[in-house]
Amino acid sequence: MEKLLITGGQQLSGEITVSGAKNAALPLLCAGLMTDETLTLTNMPDLSDTRLLMRLLTNHGLDIQFQDEVISLAGAATNFDAPYDLVSAMRASVLVLGPLLACYGEARVSLPGGCAIGSRPVDLHIRAMQSLGAVVELADGYIQARAPHGLTGANIVFPNVSVGATENAMMAAALAKGQTKLINAAREPEITDLGECLNKMGAKISGHGTDVITIDGVAALHGATHDVVPDRIEAGSFIIGAAMTGGNLRLHKVRPDHLDALLAILKDVGVRMSIDTDSITVLPSTDLKAVNVETAPYPGFPTDLQAQYMALMCIADGYARISETIFENRFMHVPELMRMGADITVDGSYATVKGKIDGLKGAPVKATDLRASISLVLAAMCANGKTEISEIYHLDRGYANLESRLQACGATLTRAAG
Repeated sequence: MEKLLITGGQQLSGEITVSGAKNAALPLLCAGLMTDETLTLTNMPDLSDTRLLMRLLTNHGLDIQFQDEVISLAGAATNFDAPYDLVSAMRASVLVLGPLLACYGEARVSLPGGCAIGSRPVDLHIRAMQSLGAVVELADGYIQARAPHGLTGANIVFPNVSVGATENAMMAAALAKGQTKLINAAREPEITDLGECLNKMGAKISGHGTDVITIDGVAALHGATHDVVPDRIEAGSFIIGAAMTGGNLRLHKVRPDHLDALLAILKDVGVRMSIDTDSITVLPSTDLKAVNVETAPYPGFPTDLQAQYMALMCIADGYARISETIFENRFMHVPELMRMGADITVDGSYATVKGKIDGLKGAPVKATDLRASISLVLAAMCANGKTEISEIYHLDRGYANLESRLQACGATLTRAAG
């Protein structure tokens, strides 16, 4: 198993172009099941997750061509089974459920896997399909769903905000008979991006980006071309990395309006930035101070940036209280940061970080999930000495060409056999 070897002490300075968003790319790929015409997606990130989902869609019968961040999906599905060996490694695979049901009236999808960051049940996905008229059963580790006479629009009220369930319901309702309203829907930019792509394909969706989404079902969708929205989590990770190392880093192809919560907090921390329409420049910053933060659904502070922010607080002045309200098991990076000298106390869903101005120290650590892994990379870049990060396959799920991009900006890191 591969590992990263990082020598700290170098500033992260230079220029980076932000990749397409993983969390937008995955549902957009599943939308390729909804037409037998060609769906072309540009700015597609080359990640292990996107590659795995391409394998799943090929298994369903789609013809896929992928080169230079452009992917084309064409053809009709001929197989409606999403098997365990393809689905178990990635939770987003459940997003084939809605498209297959809406287009073909049946789907058999293995219960999904992914990062072990807490309970993320698929019950909201199942309830949404049932509300649209599908018959759904759980048997032998599979979701077995049927809608032989098609789906019918309905009002679906989510008891709590779920990005994945909102996406699945949007895609299913796009081809349902009549009107569907999704109430208490997720508002993430990735939801808006999916709605925009589906509308280009002929869907009639409004309100995406708000907590009430209205979908007027249509008989069929057609091909389209769509540019995947920039990855706000990747951008936020690089911004924090530059701040931690005192670097001067310019990010291109970024959406600052998708990062309002993070940028506001970082301003209070003392991070100096210049913000333009589609770029952010992090300026050399010193005297960083600790600031409390609480994760929340968009437009609140992203849970996917909590680990990176915690790494930043490890070298800030003072005490920071970090509250994790989304997932109950998303502090697995804490013991690893503590191996690097961090002073962190966890009490349930709260972590208190005492910043150390004298910094962190290199140590052997283990990545436990996708965002935890990047937090360790950021900590290692500003630590004294060398850090060895094992189980870095998590990184490849969400950060394309990470080593070469960081090396080009001054970081000292190499990938080696485990």
